[in-house]
Formats: sequence, structure tokens, C-alpha cells
Amino acid sequence: MPELPEVEAARRAIEEHCTGKKIKKAIIAEDSKVIDGVAPSDFVAALVGKTIVSAHRKGKNLWLQLDSPPFPSFQFGMAGAVYIKGVAVTKYKRSAVNDSDEWPSKYSKFFIQLDDGLELSFTDKRRFAKVRLLEDPASKPPISELGPDALLELMTVDELHGSLSKKKIAIKALLLDQSFVSGIGNWIADEVLYQARIHPLQTASSLSRESTATLHKCIKEVIQYAVEVDADCDRFPLEWLFHFRWGKKPGKVNGKEIDFIVAGGRTTAYVPGLQKLNGKPIWESSG
Repeated sequence: MPELPEVEAARRAIEEHCTGKKIKKAIIAEDSKVIDGVAPSDFVAALVGKTIVSAHRKGKNLWLQLDSPPFPSFQFGMAGAVYIKGVAVTKYKRSAVNDSDEWPSKYSKFFIQLDDGLELSFTDKRRFAKVRLLEDPASKPPISELGPDALLELMTVDELHGSLSKKKIAIKALLLDQSFVSGIGNWIADEVLYQARIHPLQTASSLSRESTATLHKCIKEVIQYAVEVDADCDRFPLEWLFHFRWGKKPGKVNGKEIDFIVAGGRTTAYVPGLQKLNGKPIWESSG
């Protein structure tokens, strides 16, 4: 699913190209599975004539601040993506709508045209996303229930170590817990654990301060790098596990064998030759 870097790329594109502009037209899909808690006609009425003031993100959630509430918010789910016509916005590798497709896409759930003619669409092929209209998105679930943002609010090493010391859960499962830290999803968790040389089933509370410091450094570096390149995976370093982890296919990264297990309820890629398990693993049933 789209993770922090992909959502941040969308936020930055909106901030750069859409702020200060008035919404001239809106089309909201008749899809109550995605459009959550509001009739499409009411959603449209709340948007048209409003000006986009700014775009905000926490974890994997995005919302638009208009010149008056309520504000649209987007929980990206498995395949949510933001498109701005004529603007290159990084799309999640499994959700991309081709440039040759109809516009707006048949998968569009939220479409607006701005007063200068620019058009923005939020699409979702798999319908696990949620698009809401809220007076204050940050004060309502799921955003209000999120832990510190992994880019903007990452704990210090000491805070992280203190928190980990209380968690008798597999480290991969904990990193995926959005109430612990928000924005880390499956590929980022695999990447940072690989780079930190930590086994995904290692008990969080068993990590030394040294291992915690390495984990902290890797979280920071992976996320910052991915954000700097606007989540364009073609620009990720060639030595990253990211390039070799998809499809559960046998393979190698930097000459080392990749294996796949389930951790945190998700298919997990790791390198047994580098990510050694110290002590007993924490399996799913004991999380």
C-alpha cells in the first residue's frame, strides 16, 4: 500500500500546484465504501467555491485545508493515489493509472477542477481507501489515533529505546502499528530492518540500545531519502532490498539470499545471512 513517502509526494504536489486556487467544479463518486459518511451531493456542495489553503499529512493520511471547514481527508488504503493533470506525481507502483487512460479515471473517487483549469483526482482501484469530509480531520480517527509521524515527529533514540523495552512483540509487527509510529508500511519496515541487520521476528524489548540507535538511523535515512526523491522508486539506491522484495520470488540482494516469512500479518522479505535472530522469535499468536 502507499506509505509515507508516496503520500508526502502527493501532499507536496498539491501544495505546489493547487494552493491559493478556488474549486470551480467537483465530482464525487457514488461509492459509499470509499466516500465515508457523507452523500456525494453534500460533499460537492461543501467544496465548490472554496479555496485550497494548504495540504497536510500525518502518517499515510492526507487532508486539504480549505478557507473554511469542512475539509476533505484521504486515507489511502491499499491503492489510493493522487493525480494532477499535467503534473508528474509519484504513484504507488501497484496503483498507477496510465497516462493513456480516460480522464478522470473510472477509478476516480474525488475530482476537482480549479479556477485556473487545473484538475486533481484521487483514485482507488481496490476500494480500500476512505475519503471523508470533516470539520477537523486531525481530531478524528484515524488521524487522531496515530502515533508520531515517522518523518516529522520521530522519537529520539532514548525515547525509542525506552518505548521498545516495554514491547514484547515482534519488531516488524510493532513498526507496522500506526499507533506506535505512523507512516511506516510493509516495504519501509522490511527495508529499515534489512539495513539495520535486525530479524523481523526479533522481540522489540530485546533490542539493545546500540541496535535501537541503528534502527533509528535507518528509519530516518530510508524515509528521508524516499521523500527527497518524491517516492520515485527508480531513484532508490540500487543496493536497497526494495528492488528485490516483490512477488515472493527467490532472489539475492548484494549477493545474499532473500527469504520470505509472515511477520506482523504481512509477507516479509529479509536476508537470513545478515538478519540473525537473537533468542526466541515472537510469532503471530503471541503478539
